[in-house]
This record gives sequence, structure tokens and C-alpha cells, in this order.
Amino acid sequence: MKQIFLDALSLEEAFQLLFNRLDSTALGIPSEVIDVRNSIGRITAEAVFARYSSPFYHSAAMDGYAVRFADTFTASETSPSLLEIGYDAIYVDTGDPMPEGFNAVVMVEDVNIIRREAIGDRQEEECIEIYEPVTPYQHVRTIGEDIVATELIIPENHKIRHIDIGAMLAGGHTGISVRKKPKIAIIPTGTEIIEPDVVRSRPPKSPEIIEYNSSVLSGLAYESGAETVRFGIVRDNMDEIKRAIDEASKTCDIVIINAGSGRGSEDYTLTAIKELGNVIINGVSIKPGKPFIAGFVNNKPVFGIPGYPVSAYLTFQLFVKPVISRLLGVALEEKEKIKATISRQIASPMGVDEFIRVKVGVVDNKYIATPVGRGAGLLMSLVRADGIIKISAGTEALRAGSEVEIELIRNRHEIKNTIVCVGSHDNTLDILANAIKKKHPEFSLSSAHVGSMGGLTALKRGEAHFAGTHLLDEQSGEYNIPFIKRLLADKKIVLVNLVYRQQGLLVKKGNPKNIKGFEDLVRDDVIFINRQGGSGTRLLLDEHLRELGINPYMIKGYDREEYTHMAVASAVLTGLADTGLAVYSSSAALGLDFIPVANERYDLAIPYEFMDTEMIRILLEIVRNDKEFRATVESLGGYDTRDMGKVMYEG
Repeated sequence: MKQIFLDALSLEEAFQLLFNRLDSTALGIPSEVIDVRNSIGRITAEAVFARYSSPFYHSAAMDGYAVRFADTFTASETSPSLLEIGYDAIYVDTGDPMPEGFNAVVMVEDVNIIRREAIGDRQEEECIEIYEPVTPYQHVRTIGEDIVATELIIPENHKIRHIDIGAMLAGGHTGISVRKKPKIAIIPTGTEIIEPDVVRSRPPKSPEIIEYNSSVLSGLAYESGAETVRFGIVRDNMDEIKRAIDEASKTCDIVIINAGSGRGSEDYTLTAIKELGNVIINGVSIKPGKPFIAGFVNNKPVFGIPGYPVSAYLTFQLFVKPVISRLLGVALEEKEKIKATISRQIASPMGVDEFIRVKVGVVDNKYIATPVGRGAGLLMSLVRADGIIKISAGTEALRAGSEVEIELIRNRHEIKNTIVCVGSHDNTLDILANAIKKKHPEFSLSSAHVGSMGGLTALKRGEAHFAGTHLLDEQSGEYNIPFIKRLLADKKIVLVNLVYRQQGLLVKKGNPKNIKGFEDLVRDDVIFINRQGGSGTRLLLDEHLRELGINPYMIKGYDREEYTHMAVASAVLTGLADTGLAVYSSSAALGLDFIPVANERYDLAIPYEFMDTEMIRILLEIVRNDKEFRATVESLGGYDTRDMGKVMYEG
């Protein structure tokens, strides 16, 4: 069953092909009548016209006295009009119907109440004095002032808002005809995937994968105005997959088959759709998400969405969401876009539209975007991302410092309150980010892991609020300060200590390869996992290799790079490597053994101009005075907090 992609369509070609077919198929969503009070977010199936006027009687707009405006023509300061209460003037509260024959209201604070002596047979009476004439219908809400009977309240294909509900109720409507929510079938496939409930009682076993894409896709569908029917997991079996697609296409408006759209021997989606209906798209020139499939079965759109989570998210946004909007009869809601400066160069393959996830922050009133992980399987890259950059098929690379357009995942306000850290990775930054969010929910900390040198370079370019750094100068034996003096001579920097930490070689429990030090890295049976160039950990490794006279390229895996200590630890734990250089806390977190190599100082380099900003004051307050934060860091193991928060250098 191994499949080969047809010539992949461009994004524009695929989109046009899909919607041309949708238009020719003339799919429609029926309507239903629901209670107006429960209609928030629904789409009107017909125009709504007012049954009644609002208000439907003349009413007082103020507390005061209803009068006949003609009785006040001669009123003045020197010769006030005198109107008898209960006869010429009748007291009304706001909202009261106007008494018959009365056509204006004088506010209670604008009158003076007096008693007039009895005249003839008439008893003593209360009167009001009015000192200036009133105009017709002064302080009166007239019939239809807000809504006039038969007036259009909201049109067809309108997404109902809270205020629309109020207007419809005021206009006499209790029921409203809306389009039924499109029903989307989501069919997770794969012999290796398991239901999330399974892991309540046991951890997953190789090669099991916890199924979560259907929950992500259901959430996206809900946000798009649809409802979902989640089928049980369907194993990699052609007949079972065909049965599920056939059933779903007969009961739902859209069908999504998740996974099985690639080229593998167990990827049955393409053949299943072909045998039940027809395929119109088999592969799109996008990254991630190339193995996307679209077709029709029983006259219903059927989408083969890739199993990698980022590919699933992206292809839903690009193709499924617009189809939902088309079925509902509404315009596609576009996400907010901003212009930002990209912090480092991004290479991209020609001929493919690539979508890059980025962190965004505001530094010196400029939006700065930093790429996060690019792998299609990196769900956390979406969790951490603030937006997405599209690199068009004709662009080979984006240069550092160039302006890009970003489609935001988070709102602009959140981004403006983000503290941007670019530099060396340390697990304590995650603890710090959580502490900031816990104590000050309006702020967040974003850290991009580009290594210590990359962090200082980002400060030089004005692209971060601070940088994490642990660079050891070989000649002086001093941490960070010599590099700051050389690289940032034109900037005033405050260097604040966060922790001292242990670096060492990570090995599996029991050290099965009997690795004792750097000398063992050149053995034929040892595979190493490295940190990226420019990181302090990489510089530490290279220094030790030079001292020992070891050629780095004799080490298997020297050119295999990871960007965080936890990624190194994971590679060792899972057998991708036998050892790697990382901090002690990463080994403790994953139950690895640790061979100490060095104790180093990890500092925060903060440009002086940010020291008085609210966000940096909050950060330093937590670092210096939050006992819970300090205790959590110490509990990770391998950290010394004796100078936490201390200024190590200023200049």
C-alpha cells in the first residue's frame, strides 16, 4: 500500500481547486430555530426585523414632572410658570409612560415646589415653579426612539453578539432562525495510538502514542463554529478505515481522517477515499503539512490530515476552517497581523511555502520575533509560539534583522507584556516564567534558546530585555564579564547572578558504556549529542577537547545539535546518544547518571535602560526575594543559589 505523492500542488492551486469543487457541489447547512437568549455566536439563517417598536410607548427619560410644553412658553427667572401638581404637572419616574396629553418632562432638580393659597372654592394646592420654557418631548423617550417596528435588526449570515440578543428581545423576538452548526467527524487512525484514558493506570509502552490530535482538532472546530463527532480509534486496516469514512460521510457534513495520509506502507487514507469517492488534492507544497489530502465521499468533503500535530493544526487552519466558514455563509475571520523584526536568519527550502512558529516580544518599542522549533511533531512549539510567519515558496532565506509579517496566535496585549529572554537555556528559566505568571498574571516570560553568544548578540541588536549567559573566558577564568566588555562595549549592562550550576556528562542509569570523561567520547562504541554552536555548553566542551588535544570530528555525533539541556537528556534517555553535556538538573529530571565536569556561573545580562521598567523590576523582585522560587530551584538539584539576585557587574 505504499503511496507516492502526485505532483504536489501549490497552496494557491490547492485552495482554488477545493473551493471550485465546493461551489459546484452547492453544499448547504439547514437552519433551526433556537431561543434568542441562547444564540450567542450562532449565524443567522434569515434577516431579523423588529416586530415591535422600542420603546413601544412614550416614556419619561428622567425623574421629574410631566408637563405640557405649551404651558411653559412664558417661563423665566423673573416670571416663572406656576403649574399645579396633579393637574398641570404630574410626577413621573424614569421609564414611566407619559400621561395622556403631556409631552415634556422637567427634571426634578430643575423645579421649585411651593404651596399656593386656596382661591375661592379650591383648596390649598402644591405647585411647581419652572424658570425657563421646555421644548416638545424634552426628556421623553418617544415610541421607536431605539427600534422602529419592521426595522432591520441584524441581517442574514450575521454572527450573533451579546448586544444583538438584547436588540432582538427588545424588538419582540424570542426565537431566531440560525444555521445548524456543521457537524465534523474526526476519525483518529493508527495501530500505535492509544486512548488518553489508558495512561491513567499505566505509562505508555513502545510504540504506543497517546492520541491527542482529535482533541486539538475538536477545539479548532468549536472555535470555527462547528461541532464534532469523535470516532473511536481506527486501526491501520483498509476495510475498517473505509467503513468509518463511509459512515461518517453519511451522518456528518465534513470528515477528517487524522494520520495515514503519508507515503508509508500503512497509510490507507488516499486509497480509501479513492475507492469510496474521489480525490482532488494529494499533497500540497507547504511545510509542515505536505501530505494533505482532500476529496469527496457521498458528496461530503473528506480531509486526510497528517498525524504530526503541527501539520494537523496548520492544515486545519488552512483548509478546514475556511470550508466551515463557507458552509456557515460567513466571511473567514482573519487573525491579527503585525510587522516584526526577525532576530536570526532563517533558511527555507525553495518551492515550498513554509510556516515558521515564532515567539514575539516588544523591545524598545519594536516587535521582535524569534523562531522556535520547526519540526512538524513539536506540539510544544505551538504552545510556546505567539505567531506564525509564512515564508513564500520563492524565498530561500530571511536575513536577521529583516521585517516580516506575523499572524498572531496570542493577542497583541499579551505580547506587549512579555519579558523577552534570548540566550543560554537553563531549566530555572521555566521555573522563573511560572513564578512571574503566578504572582503577576498580566506578565509572561518568553525565552528563546540560541546560546550565550547568541543572547549577547541579541542584546547588541536591541532584540531582548535580557540574556542568559555562562561564558567562561579562558585567559582570565572569569565568567561573562570579559565577553560583555568586548561584545557590548557601547551598551551599559547590569549582570545579575541567577545560579551556580553543575555541568557534566549525562549517561544512562548504571553507566552501561562505562564513560568516565571526555577521553571516552572518541571511542567507536560511544555516540555523543552536542549543543548548538555559540552556546556556553558548546564552548565548555570545545575548551576541554582542546586541552586534551582531541579532534572534535573524531567524536561520533559532534555535529548533531540540540538547543536545550532537556533535549540532550532526552536523547540520552531514549538511546539516540550514549552521552551529552548538560546541567545536573536535566539528568535528575529524567533519572540519568551524571559525571561532573565543571561548576559554572549562570548570569542574567540586562541592559541598563530596562532596569527601571515594571517587568524587569518584577523579575528581579522574584529572583531576589521570592522564597518559594528559590526553594523550587534548589529542589531541582545541582544548583547553588548563594548569589541569586546579586549584581556581579555593572558597566
